Amino acid sequence: MRAPVGDRLKLVLAAALFSTGGAAIKTAAFSGWQVASFRSGIAAVAVLLLTPAARRGYSWRAALVGVGYAATLVLFVLANKLTTSANTIFLQSAAPLYMLVLSPLLLHEPVRRRDLGFVAAIALGLALFFLGVDTPVRTAPDPARGNLFAALSGVGWAFTMCGLRWLGTGDGDGRGSAVPSVVLGNVIACLACLPFALPLGEHGPADWAIVSYLGIFQIALAYILVTAALRTVPALEASVLLLVEPVLNPIWSWLVHGERPTLWAVVGGAVIIGATTLKSWVDARLAPAAA
Repeated sequence: MRAPVGDRLKLVLAAALFSTGGAAIKTAAFSGWQVASFRSGIAAVAVLLLTPAARRGYSWRAALVGVGYAATLVLFVLANKLTTSANTIFLQSAAPLYMLVLSPLLLHEPVRRRDLGFVAAIALGLALFFLGVDTPVRTAPDPARGNLFAALSGVGWAFTMCGLRWLGTGDGDGRGSAVPSVVLGNVIACLACLPFALPLGEHGPADWAIVSYLGIFQIALAYILVTAALRTVPALEASVLLLVEPVLNPIWSWLVHGERPTLWAVVGGAVIIGATTLKSWVDARLAPAAA
């Protein structure tokens, strides 16, 4: 069954909303801790109000997966405050590399021989970000520390993806719903960052509008669009359409802040995204034969 055009457009719109995170985080005059706390708090409320499935299915397993998601959310914000948006999104996109390491340990899924080439390619792309020294600029005042946070955000996302897969198996609760983990992850992120977000200081309506946009649209609405579209759009096609996010993310920061990624970042990002896309395509082609 072919996916409706409307569902494909939902994925593209979701990816476009996700991609605005870097530029918006840099625009808000809040600290990184404040953005991480308030963005996630607003997102949790929005998902609860907009998604009926968010009001059921809670368990300690969902909370455990939520911890990994919370780490991803917080580290992503902190990284964007310290390094370029391009570095942040590309380094986070190396999550498949960490999943190939974590899956045998956490899910007892063996690493296939054909995966080793993809591991090497993503590792190469990851290494390119740490060649040379990025020059600190106004929107990226501490690139080295920001790059580290971005890489750790990818690790957090890999843990989250492994956890969501675990929830859908017999070892988890078998429900496979990501909604409770999304809500709990945002709640955990909000509460964990709140002590570091105080005292609040003085902030105008524009800053609060940006943080509200991040919570309601960049997280909650984008997530709702993705879950709705994935009911009909195949996984490979969805992964390709969602590549709109890492493509647009640096563009928004360039248009809004004049932020330019380094050549090594562009090359490294292209290697990571290319390897991830190729792996998804190969897995999709070989799945019917394996079945």
